[in-house]
Amino acid sequence: MKTTILGKKSPLTVRSVGLGCMGMVSAYPPIPDKQDMVRFVREAVGQGAAFFDTAEVYGPYTSEEILGEALEGVRDQVVIATKFGFDIQGGTSVGLDSRPETIRKAVEGSLKRLRTDHIDLLYQHRADPKVPVEAVAETVARLMEEGKVLHWGMSEVSIRTIRKAHALVPLTAIQNEYSIWYREAEKALLPTLEELGIGLVCFCPLGRGYLTGTLNKDRQFDAADVRARMPRFQSAQALDANQEIVAFVKRHAAEKGCTPAQFALAWLMAQRGWIVPIPGTTKLQRLQENLAADQVTFTAGEMRRLNGELDQIVVTGDRYNAQQNRLTEQ
Repeated sequence: MKTTILGKKSPLTVRSVGLGCMGMVSAYPPIPDKQDMVRFVREAVGQGAAFFDTAEVYGPYTSEEILGEALEGVRDQVVIATKFGFDIQGGTSVGLDSRPETIRKAVEGSLKRLRTDHIDLLYQHRADPKVPVEAVAETVARLMEEGKVLHWGMSEVSIRTIRKAHALVPLTAIQNEYSIWYREAEKALLPTLEELGIGLVCFCPLGRGYLTGTLNKDRQFDAADVRARMPRFQSAQALDANQEIVAFVKRHAAEKGCTPAQFALAWLMAQRGWIVPIPGTTKLQRLQENLAADQVTFTAGEMRRLNGELDQIVVTGDRYNAQQNRLTEQ
């Protein structure tokens, strides 16, 4: 089992491939039974999974409840990351909220649901334009002093916010979307994180399933499926045009003797030594496949050739619609 160190000033050692837990409770219907997911998480630990990523808003609450029940007996063997930052009213997220009192309420709720006395890695899920980063960092610092939070990070925030936050309380990790078909992080984020010594945790490393080669232009998404509202999946033209990148993944995976998913995950880990993908799945076979991606390696020369070939492929369609984009800090 390979591990990766996230962060230099506040280092955290995690399994090199984590498990994203949003899909256990939302986003990609049909949603599995809760107790089935409790059993799945327990089986995942038996297969070597040791880094679990969840959030208060997943469900909301139910993803944390699943992990709490499943991991209670092995808490000291795993790393749990969760997130705050949304205003949840009546079981629904109604906007952003990172006020100090809301952060504290979120953390206390997460600790209870996760059945633990500490959160290994706590992220601000999205930046709240109404709350200065200084107030967020100060609140998290107090929680760290109390031992309720061990490390902290941020998700989908700007470079200026990362720099400001890190100067106040050292960040262990930034969580952002990054994959073979969404490489925006390479422009400014990766150089900044390298300079500051902050790790990167990548969500949607398999392009929400697209890079596995199982989706094509004829795929119809349920209205409850988050992909139904994303330009790259809404358009049959985009789904068809982007098959070029799927062909790239399949071709090079075959050369490496691995699956497309393993190739896509290994490509990410090979970009930097402090990058950890967190693919989500609810199937044990897929989990085993994803965890084995850390056995696939590339030479520096191979990475130059692969990235050079990727640079020539044009990806069609935006990843988010306008409403989703407004939640990310530019």
